Amino acid sequence: MVDKMPLVSHRLRRIPNGFGWVDHRVLREGHIRKCSSDSLALYLVLLCAADGEGLSYYGDGLVCSLLGWSRGRLESAREGLTNADLIAWEAPLYQVLEIEQEKKGERDENDQ
Repeated sequence: MVDKMPLVSHRLRRIPNGFGWVDHRVLREGHIRKCSSDSLALYLVLLCAADGEGLSYYGDGLVCSLLGWSRGRLESAREGLTNADLIAWEAPLYQVLEIEQEKKGERDENDQ
């Protein structure tokens, strides 16, 4: 096992009020591979904006402003996340979805 030491010890991450989190399965189960970089950027914004149930009322105008995107780019990124089953969207509400449990053997099939 590799010993890990902080590179900048006076700036260790702490969990602040309003902390948004990412389920490690996004990476470990390959959900990240299903998404474009634009979709992942939108996912990050939604994770930061969502409440404890994953709900966010951030409107298209605000999201486009935050990311410097056109509406078309936002729509494409949003479609990628809905197709990857990571979010649900019905204007004006976004929901970051709970990642469903993999069925036994499903990961092995996806990794081939």
